[in-house]
Amino acid sequence: MKGYLLVRSGGKSYGLPIGHVLEVGDATEVLHIPRKLPAVRGLTPLRGRLVPLIHLAAFLTGSEAPSAAAGSAGGGGGVRTVVLVELGASGRQVAFEVDDADAVVREQPLPVPRGQTLPWAAGVAEREGGGLVPILDLDALGDRIA
Repeated sequence: MKGYLLVRSGGKSYGLPIGHVLEVGDATEVLHIPRKLPAVRGLTPLRGRLVPLIHLAAFLTGSEAPSAAAGSAGGGGGVRTVVLVELGASGRQVAFEVDDADAVVREQPLPVPRGQTLPWAAGVAEREGGGLVPILDLDALGDRIA
């Protein structure tokens, strides 16, 4: 299925390929675990399974997830907007914490323009008013999470 889900995280817009998106919803419970990646918040129960909860913007920049009070509208540990995705051919599921899910766009992404450096982008979308929105390559991101 062509298209992508536009999300905002850390003040930036990203696209997630709609074929990899399983669910958009809220996560209220986070089980803290020892972790390698600083962007991982812990595990959250979704669809009867525990899946890693990863702050998307922090993951893409290699930084630590912002404090729960700063990262969610509900304050310390409140409701978080999450997008459950399937990574690559392995079928592994993770939940990306985002600020908001804006829209489903049913268009094919454009190729990344020559000379543009957009890490993790499989393509781009043009944003109203100019600028490019990277459409993330979830197969490549899955390799980094594994």
